[in-house]
Amino acid sequence: MTEPSKRALVTGGSGGIGSAICRRLAADGLHVIIHANSNLASAKELAARIVADGGHAEAVAFDVTDASATTQALNALLEAGPIQVLVNNAGIHDDAVFPGMRLEQWQRVLDVSLNGFFHVTQPLTLPMIRTRWGRIINITSVAGVAGNRGQVNYSAAKGALHAATKSLALELASRGITVNAVAPGIIASGMGEASFSAEDIARMVPMKRAGTAEEVADLVGFLASDRAAYISGQVISINGAMI
Repeated sequence: MTEPSKRALVTGGSGGIGSAICRRLAADGLHVIIHANSNLASAKELAARIVADGGHAEAVAFDVTDASATTQALNALLEAGPIQVLVNNAGIHDDAVFPGMRLEQWQRVLDVSLNGFFHVTQPLTLPMIRTRWGRIINITSVAGVAGNRGQVNYSAAKGALHAATKSLALELASRGITVNAVAPGIIASGMGEASFSAEDIARMVPMKRAGTAEEVADLVGFLASDRAAYISGQVISINGAMI
């Protein structure tokens, strides 16, 4: 099997949506770098499964909220060449109604999703520009589009990513690099599924079901391909017609 010509980094790559994205990108012929925060064993296990299936993958661990550790890890990865596909999938939620939200709940959620986006994306941008080809895909949420009770912090983080996506797309458009956001709704195996009963999903989602991680991964795979070269600066919802 020939070596992949492009490498992809997927942050939070060992989770439900992240692992589906990793498998899809590997199936599309990319060398996938699976990022984990603390659960490196899970990322290594996924990498091994991808390799066993004939793909190319490796695992790496660092805390996206730690700027120094992130830069050090990325510099080591860049020694093997530029990373031309970046999927910013790492994120957490820590829900509370706003009057009862603690400062650390606000700060931690924004730190992972928003500061993590900067810490990972900024060091990879110039090497990507030099190749004149790149794909940056930010995984956000329907909460960043429409808001959600009890998730002011999460909605703020994801909404800010939407604005950052549009601005960065303008900066990189002439360099052959697209920047888009994918905003899932309720996804089976996603972090939101446990918050909703089957009755809730049937009431909230016109399609009467949760989406699948593979459906999100298929959209990401398309946006990461040459076929999506004229799509940039967009927030693409995948939510079963919720909004």
